[in-house]
Amino acid sequence: MSRSMRYDEGTDVSTEQVLKSHEVPWESFTSLRLISDRDAQLIRKYDKRKRDTQAELLEQNGPAYCEAFLNVLRNVTKEEAVQYVLALIDDMLSVDPSRAQLFHQESDMHLANLPDPYGIFLRLLNKTDWFTQAKAAKTLTAILEARPDKEPFTTEDGAANGSAVPEGVDHAMKTFIEWLCSQLRRPFNPTHSVPAAIHCLSRLLRERSVRVLFQRVSGSVQLLAPLLRSNASVAAPNQQLLYETGMCVWQLTFYEQAAEAMGSSGVVQGLVDMARQATKEKVMRVAMLALRNLLTNEKLQLGPEMVEAGLPKVVQQRITQTKEDEELTGALDSLDMSLKENIQLLSSFEKYKKEVLGDSLDWTPMHTSQQFWKENVEKFEEKDFQILRVLLKLLEASRETRTLAVGCHDLGKFITNHPHGRSIVTEFRGKELVMRLMMHPEPEVQKQALLCVQKIMLAKDKLEYLNPN
Repeated sequence: MSRSMRYDEGTDVSTEQVLKSHEVPWESFTSLRLISDRDAQLIRKYDKRKRDTQAELLEQNGPAYCEAFLNVLRNVTKEEAVQYVLALIDDMLSVDPSRAQLFHQESDMHLANLPDPYGIFLRLLNKTDWFTQAKAAKTLTAILEARPDKEPFTTEDGAANGSAVPEGVDHAMKTFIEWLCSQLRRPFNPTHSVPAAIHCLSRLLRERSVRVLFQRVSGSVQLLAPLLRSNASVAAPNQQLLYETGMCVWQLTFYEQAAEAMGSSGVVQGLVDMARQATKEKVMRVAMLALRNLLTNEKLQLGPEMVEAGLPKVVQQRITQTKEDEELTGALDSLDMSLKENIQLLSSFEKYKKEVLGDSLDWTPMHTSQQFWKENVEKFEEKDFQILRVLLKLLEASRETRTLAVGCHDLGKFITNHPHGRSIVTEFRGKELVMRLMMHPEPEVQKQALLCVQKIMLAKDKLEYLNPN
């Protein structure tokens, strides 16, 4: 028998590699009475055969082969043998995922002690090699998905909506969800644990009752937002991981309590970054559908956060790129309309005052909204131009590049929209402050300072010739 191939030995092992490299002495296990002669015969008959032959064998007596595989996994502890049978199962399901149903059917062998697939694969999740953990998780996901009677799972207090599921399934799903969440918190494998766990969750969360179970695991929903943000913000994000994480979020938006938890976890910024960075339509699509669900949930009031995260611009860009997908086009149009309403709500002078008095400025919609400046410029006169004076103080003392750029921009907006803006800014020494910023090392600050100085120097009837940006 070949030596075990383990991730923690520095080797990434595939199903194909295990099937090619491992030679399992089935006779030694029968002599030790770990498996029956019939189990060994079935496995030898199936192993190393062509795909067509394996398909015929499974068609004739698929449940018996699955029972033989399970008996090995239940009774044999030799790592190479366990890995090999897991590889056989993984290969079998990769050819035809519907074969997972065979694990729920009894063979004609009439075994007195039928192997429990849930218990067997749950136990394998605790093994210390990554290949075993990964294949056990993938197979358990397929078997849980394929169970014939999908009843609601019981909650923590034992209640269920409708008929309760069998105790074994209920325990298996709860235990498995907890294990998947543990992989998101403290990955066993630094490279593959998180993608594997997210893949399993994206499939299991298709069931509403699984969403309830997932949300009940402490801190589970909050695990998704940082994962989205960290992956979407890198130069070359893992598009499949983004997609499957987005699928998890989208499916959870249909469950009120999970949606509420996500709304306060910062998931909006992650979804917006995901929609902005997506290079595949399916990735952008799932992000937009999740954002639409969150935005239309009036209880969450996430519209302002989406606007500040830059979603309106992303939606406009994606509208021009999307033509044929009617559902996606509808979602984008719905988002566009709702976001415009939220921009108007955000464009309030009270919100502007709060930002200026907070000593830090950002490119939020009100700064660039001409409607905001037309409607609110006279309010700058309140309390002897208090907000204008604070804005000038920021231009004098702030060390934040963005605050300086936005401050110069806002000063220019005040000049062009207030009937006496130029003389007021000049009286408050604004001209000197902005001219000094024209020498700032950051190009964006230089640009905004130059535009502002031009507005100070030019007569009001000449301002229309300036670049509005």
